Amino acid sequence: MKTLANMNVVSRKTQQGLVKKFTRPAQLVFVLGVGLNLLGCGDGGDGAVSAQQGTGTAFVAPTVFQAAGPTVASIQNTVDQYRTALGATNNGNTPGPLPTNSGHREINWDGGGVDTTTAPVTPFTTFLNTRGAQFTTPGTGLSQAPPSGGPQGGLATLFNNPSYGTIYNTFSPLRLFTPVDSNITEALFFVPGSNGTVPAKVSGFGIVFTDVDLPDGSGPSNTNGGRKASTQIECFGINGELLFSNVAPASPGDGNLSFIGIVFADARIAKVRITSGDAAPGPNDDGTHDIVMMDDVLYGEPQPIHP
Repeated sequence: MKTLANMNVVSRKTQQGLVKKFTRPAQLVFVLGVGLNLLGCGDGGDGAVSAQQGTGTAFVAPTVFQAAGPTVASIQNTVDQYRTALGATNNGNTPGPLPTNSGHREINWDGGGVDTTTAPVTPFTTFLNTRGAQFTTPGTGLSQAPPSGGPQGGLATLFNNPSYGTIYNTFSPLRLFTPVDSNITEALFFVPGSNGTVPAKVSGFGIVFTDVDLPDGSGPSNTNGGRKASTQIECFGINGELLFSNVAPASPGDGNLSFIGIVFADARIAKVRITSGDAAPGPNDDGTHDIVMMDDVLYGEPQPIHP
């Protein structure tokens, strides 16, 4: 097993003595070993990069936080640093809008220690009004569930796979979050207290995954001898432009935890697409499939998008 320490990236990257500075705003940067890539706006030739031109918002490279390892302690310090970078105060269910620097929002899926498995639903609006986040999937729906146990049997019963009861761990007990019949989840943001009537943008987004086995690379594509990175986040601006894409750090071994989070200098993320694993849950997590579950989500205080 390996433990990957946190790495903060602002305007350069360092990996085993290798330092590469940004030479232009649109530069695509790869960080060896942790699979980081940044897509900025500016004068680059990449289609996703060019889509950001003319938005009126100058590009500033985000700060990136990531860690992976076998236990909660492996990533706890990085998650705590990320909380501070977003704004240390957890604003909970306080209605907005609140200032960007007033704090952040968190969703841990646990409901105060509840061990029930929720029926899959999309859109998932449980936290739409209270914390300003709505989640959707192209699959059947999204569910909160413990790995096993509870009245409905948890993930092991939800996906009819007993092994799921033992191969996943939580960052915060008792429940995880997962799409059903898909490995894609999308998040949209709204001003808390508006019941989804006021679209919003956030300064950063971070998420904990469990059991990311496949090695790092530039998105779910062929890397490291033909193997593929399985898990990534993509952040989009208010006009649908891709702001950032990064794969989650891998830590092979059942139940290990991975964290990836970014923070921009201001609120500019309107949507996040999460790819959790290389296949929809159901099959065994083995050499053929990397089945990944989600845990805690953290994001900046939602700011209203003005027309």
